Amino acid sequence: MEKILDSISKEIAKAFEAAGYDANLGRATWSNRPDLCEIQCNGAMAGAKLYKKAPIMIANEVAAKLADSKAIKDVEAVNPGFLNMNMSDEFLAQYVEQMSNADKFGLETGDKKKIVIDYGGPNVAKPLHVGHLRSAVIGQCVKNLCRYMGHEAIGDIHLGDWGLQMGLVITEIKERMPDLIFFDDSFEGEYPTESPVTVTELEEIYPTASGKSKEDPEYKAKAMDATFKLQSGVRGYRALWKLIMNISVADLKKNYDNLAVDFELWNGESSVHDLIPGMVQDMKDGGYAYISEGALVVDVKEEIDTKEVPPCMILKSDGASLYNTTDLATILDRMNTIKPDRIIYLTDKRQNLYFEQVFRCAKKTKLVDETTDLSHIGFGTVNGKDGHAFKTREGGVMRLEKLIEEINDKMYAKMSDGRELSEEEAVSTSKKIAMAAIKYGDLSNQPAKDYIFDIDKFTSFEGDTGPYILYTIVRIKSILAKYEANGGVVADAKLLAPESKQQKNLMLEITKFISMMESAYEELAPNRICSYIYDLANCFNGFYHETKIMAEEDKAKQASYIALLVICKNVLEDCIGVLGFEAPDRM
Repeated sequence: MEKILDSISKEIAKAFEAAGYDANLGRATWSNRPDLCEIQCNGAMAGAKLYKKAPIMIANEVAAKLADSKAIKDVEAVNPGFLNMNMSDEFLAQYVEQMSNADKFGLETGDKKKIVIDYGGPNVAKPLHVGHLRSAVIGQCVKNLCRYMGHEAIGDIHLGDWGLQMGLVITEIKERMPDLIFFDDSFEGEYPTESPVTVTELEEIYPTASGKSKEDPEYKAKAMDATFKLQSGVRGYRALWKLIMNISVADLKKNYDNLAVDFELWNGESSVHDLIPGMVQDMKDGGYAYISEGALVVDVKEEIDTKEVPPCMILKSDGASLYNTTDLATILDRMNTIKPDRIIYLTDKRQNLYFEQVFRCAKKTKLVDETTDLSHIGFGTVNGKDGHAFKTREGGVMRLEKLIEEINDKMYAKMSDGRELSEEEAVSTSKKIAMAAIKYGDLSNQPAKDYIFDIDKFTSFEGDTGPYILYTIVRIKSILAKYEANGGVVADAKLLAPESKQQKNLMLEITKFISMMESAYEELAPNRICSYIYDLANCFNGFYHETKIMAEEDKAKQASYIALLVICKNVLEDCIGVLGFEAPDRM
């Protein structure tokens, strides 16, 4: 379905052409002064240089040609040459009606692409903390957005399951339980099927081991040896690693489920370990990789660079692989098994240069072809009110499940306070509102910016918050239910031309959905969706407070209100679905 501004632009272009000017000058934009007009065109300003004519003269001539337009009204040429105009009420109503009858409100999705989204990235044997929030929430939203745009989107958690952190965990377990059968090199039987440690114990083991390795060189050497044995395939170490993986992944899945985040692939660094030797050899054989100061590197600088871009290191001087190596092997694996058109990564924005190196290396070494799009969304940090990393009241790192629990409890207290909800409904509703508070609170910010996680603000039912958006949807649901209870049939409601400024404003905001969703996808910017639904909710509430919907005696007019509410609700629900949360029936 054609975007509404494109339709209006065609109308203006015809007027420019009819007046003897280039039709390309007739480009419409939303007015930056909605108190004066709804639509603007500045084409006469550009035409003045082209035709050596005063812009106001051109604007007046074009305005005269628009006098009989069925899509535009109230056309006015304003000095020094702007065209101010409003949209025809009838044209607007017809357009919104078309949107309501079209799949995805007329959004055209284009050619279907296969897209891998790499998000999550937690280390095994460590609990999720608030620092994992952004990758999970933004990544899930980007995946939802890609799917809404008609693409096949595959989420991969990309676990940190193969590096030194695993060697540290195994070393500390061996220190505490040296007699475990996993450490008996002579053992040839079947290993136990249950982990010798619990998830709770792992959460203490890793930081203990990490602390020891920083203070004790001998301990770190043991950990590096354990890492080498694991990666070399020593049976006992592999068997113990698998058991640690099983309990860690089960715990991660539980925590991600609580955040309504899911992954199609649970691959990690270990998944591509066996691909690395062949990949490295191909880079050498192709003349891409060479030895520099003992390390194997690939040059990735380009002539257009304005700053230094260091070579991409493939192997360290001791032959050990790095994150670069693993990420490149992961790209190779994805191209071999999935053949994606695009791969999108989500990590801390401080890794921007790192991914620039990896992407350039992947292109140069032919791991991907020139048409494969490699994108990185670098996100900022989640901070407390003091502007520093978000922590618990005791000063420790806030665990993600604790944050979710705290917000759930806060919303439950609100739902239980004087509201006519059963215990079961109060619990269910509070969880939905808490999810909206968390996700909207994060996604409403530009990904690259740091933001302050303000629990009181994010859980408020007023202002630019998730609960406010949900409250608006619930309000609409309530009106539609009352209409049906009074004998009305929502499905039969027909939209008429707007009769008030608030009603028209709501219609105009609805028409912006298609262009908003397209730009949110093109820019991978979930915050655009948040901004849009906040404006849409405000427009609805402005209309609601100025209109006696249920008291309206004119049945056709009332039905028109209902039809408008239906599409408003549907647009809002589609948008929050992409953001990753849903609305309850009551609040």
